[in-house]
Amino acid sequence: MWWFYRKGPSGFAGASTAEEVTAGIDGRGLVAVITGASRGIGRETARVLALRGVRVVMAVRDVSAGARAKEAIQAEIRGGAEVDVLQLDLSSMASVGRFAAEFASLNLPLNILINNAGVMARDCNRSCDGLELHFATNHIGHFLLTNLLLENMKSACRDSGVQGRIVNVSSSGHIMTYPQGICFDKVHDPSGFNSLIAYGQSKLANILHMNELSRILKDEGVNISANTVHPGVIVTSLFRNRTIVSALMNTVGRIISRSVEQGAATTCYVAMHPQVQGITGKYFGNCNIANPSSQAVDAELAKKLWNFSLQMCR
Repeated sequence: MWWFYRKGPSGFAGASTAEEVTAGIDGRGLVAVITGASRGIGRETARVLALRGVRVVMAVRDVSAGARAKEAIQAEIRGGAEVDVLQLDLSSMASVGRFAAEFASLNLPLNILINNAGVMARDCNRSCDGLELHFATNHIGHFLLTNLLLENMKSACRDSGVQGRIVNVSSSGHIMTYPQGICFDKVHDPSGFNSLIAYGQSKLANILHMNELSRILKDEGVNISANTVHPGVIVTSLFRNRTIVSALMNTVGRIISRSVEQGAATTCYVAMHPQVQGITGKYFGNCNIANPSSQAVDAELAKKLWNFSLQMCR
């Protein structure tokens, strides 16, 4: 496990915590939206950003769970914390649209968008929009959300001069996908899909999404970065629907996994640290730039996914 404590060029390692990588950073005046913020690394990300003075909007499927997380965060932080809770079901494009409208009604600028939420289902079911559930929730929901909030982020960075940051939480599991990377023909027909492979496909899509968005924003001259992170192996509720995987995570996984505080570190580092200023279109692990799979850096596949996703969201 020596590698877990070995620091990279950033000065941080896999053992670093979210509080450690944001120590001394003043986030007052910034606003962040974090999906899946009611539990796990999403909740820890929300807590640490609020601790640094960021106004946090928790985008959660279960509003009651979100309210409890909000209360716990505010009770912990001296002087209080600015935290809002809004409902969001990423598997439903209609819900994503409602969230965007509700966020707009708050009349807040948006500086940081963290697309953290994800599902790992036992079976390849369809979403209410008729898409394979992993692809719908982990990719399409976040793709649409990002597009709906992007004009706000562009205005915020123009008005403030502060770089906007978009962070997709992916996984090293993105390597477990189909030979062609994204199986576009099967997104509407999940029969015959393997759920673990479908999950890997959705995580690959997270990386390709940020790569293409980064290219587009650079071409437009917009001061917003778009990066992807791998949080590491963490025992969270993500595995609750996978009996075998959950059993492995609760036995062998306890030896190799990291804590939630460590799991949220790379997300918080990429979202807030000055070292990441101006860096975009990259994949991070252990709070350092890392190398994803060859499919994840396929520019043509990224463009194809972008156009496909636009059509899905119409």
